[in-house]
This record gives sequence, C-alpha cells and structure tokens, in this order.
Amino acid sequence: MTGSAPIRILVCDDQFLVRAGYSTIFGAQPGLEVVGEAGDGQMAVEIAARLRPDVVVMDVRMPVLDGIEATRRLAGPDAPAPMKVLVVTSFNIDEYVYEALRVGASGFLLKDCLPAELVNGVRTVAAGESLLDPAVTRGLIGRFAARIRPDDPTRPDTGHPLASLTPREVEVLKLISTGLSNAEIAGVLVIGRETVKTYVSRILAKLQLRDRVQAVVLAYRVGLVTGRD
Repeated sequence: MTGSAPIRILVCDDQFLVRAGYSTIFGAQPGLEVVGEAGDGQMAVEIAARLRPDVVVMDVRMPVLDGIEATRRLAGPDAPAPMKVLVVTSFNIDEYVYEALRVGASGFLLKDCLPAELVNGVRTVAAGESLLDPAVTRGLIGRFAARIRPDDPTRPDTGHPLASLTPREVEVLKLISTGLSNAEIAGVLVIGRETVKTYVSRILAKLQLRDRVQAVVLAYRVGLVTGRD
C-alpha cells in the first residue's frame, strides 16, 4: 500500500471490547486506518455521513437503530451516496444477514472469523468486490430466500426476472451463486477470465443489480439455485 491512501474504516458495534478488538486488528495492518467508531446504528449513520469512510464494518444487533436499517440508509437504493458496508454477524441470526445483503451490504463475515479473514474482508469490499463465503452464504440465503420465492420459478421464461438473460448468462449466474470467483468460473466453463468478467457485467446490467451479492440473493429468490444445490 506504499504510496497509496489507506483504506478508511468505520467500526460499528454496540460492544466496546469488540470495537476495540477490531480497531486493534485493523490498526496493525498496513494500508488500513480506523477513522471512527459507533456504538449504535443511528450514530453509525451520522458518523459515516460526516467522515465518508471507504468501508463501514457493521454489526447487526445494535441499539437505537439496528444494523440492517443502518445498512439500508448507508448502502441501499435510496442512499444519496451509497457506501460499502461489511456486515459482521453470528450464526444464530441468519435472516438478519439475508436482509442486510438484500438492502445493500457488500458482504458479511461471521464474528468468529480469524483476524486475517476480517482484514481480507475489508480489503475485498474496499476494492469494490463482494464478499461471499460459499460454505456459509449459500446456506443462509438459500434457507431464507426460499420463504419468499414462487412455487416453481426454476425456469426463466416470459415475465420471469431472468428472462432477459441468455442460457450462458444463466449458467454463469448459477456459478456465481455458489460463491465461485471469476477465475474459478472460467475453469469450470473452460473460457477466459475476461470473458467471464464480461458475462458478469452483462448480468448485473440486465438485472439492474449493484454487485455479485445482489445477484446471489436474486438467484436464490427466484429459485435458480437453492441451499441444497
């Protein structure tokens, strides 16, 4: 990161020791800088608006304003200048994670992740990429998206949300939804990485989605993939 501006981070959690721990972890890494902390969701929104951090690390369960609503205000479709939000949560609040992703979070990590994973998560989100853990994301989104999708929407057809996609684009979307990177998708389909990148860009543009996280949510919601795939 020499010669580059550091990634500016706002840490949001209602527990002081958690905030202190995150700040210590980030502060020990080159190219990362904690510019502020917030103990509740409302404070997170206000401080983020003032400081404009590169990444907001957001807890879900917080007083005054919960992390989901705070994420919506910072990164949702109505946000005047959307920010990158990395949600950090626990296993026992799966539906909150799904909602956080749906309203604009760029990804999430579990609170028991390793420090290196937390640091990598911040760097990934700051770079404009989404953070999808294949082992966890598929189960979380699959279980809760299943509650709201139609009975049998597995085939794109006229009027279906995926009707605008070509068969190959649907195939790529399905692979994205398993958490594969562009390089891994290229290996599966035996095509170039740039070709995969082009497919991903077209998928996001056609479906009017912001990033891969939203693409995964949609794929589960319409039944293209399920948590059992």
